[in-house]
Amino acid sequence: MHTSLSRTLVTSVAAAGLLLSGAGIAAAHVVVDAPGASQGGYAVATFRVPTESDTAATTKLTVTLPNLKSARTEPIAGWTAKVDKNAQGEAVAVTWTADPGNPGVGPGQFQRFALSVGPLPKQEKVSFNTSQTYSDGKVVDWNQPMNPDGSEPDHPAPSLTLAKSTGGDDDAPAATDAAASDKSSDNTARWLGGAGLALGALGAALGLGSVIRGRRS
Repeated sequence: MHTSLSRTLVTSVAAAGLLLSGAGIAAAHVVVDAPGASQGGYAVATFRVPTESDTAATTKLTVTLPNLKSARTEPIAGWTAKVDKNAQGEAVAVTWTADPGNPGVGPGQFQRFALSVGPLPKQEKVSFNTSQTYSDGKVVDWNQPMNPDGSEPDHPAPSLTLAKSTGGDDDAPAATDAAASDKSSDNTARWLGGAGLALGALGAALGLGSVIRGRRS
């Protein structure tokens, strides 16, 4: 029984070690998170960028965007952001560069880069190929798709799973028409209410006139 218990403990420790190792590898990847992101909608995408090098710092990050109408960066002290657009005015990439005097994201550290984007593509998943540049000149490209067997590649592209749209731009005209209809109904009700008050005041005035004439006669 003692031998069986020892084997169980060894197996459990080994499994836990593998899980922690896998979590460590995943944590070292550049990933993106956007709570509530939906197809055709707007969201705030936050890129978490860890520095994997033991000797160099992350000094530049370039994220490729899927031709978006809007892309707005959040100010980060010590960093300069630049949004690149195509001839149609669509945002195709954004680059964050460490300012002079800023050492960047050092070894053992990570940095969050937030970006307001939209409308997002009307598809289940969207990837953001990313290029990470280190202070020693090394460039790491995070642009690999998932392997056919479902396993993760060495440098996966940051990606989002988008919820199905519950509204969006297509519903905007209907919403506008409904608002206009409500406003029109409200105006009509107010007009009728005002007319009713005026007629009531007129009736009261006529009644008062009749009473006065009756008393005089």
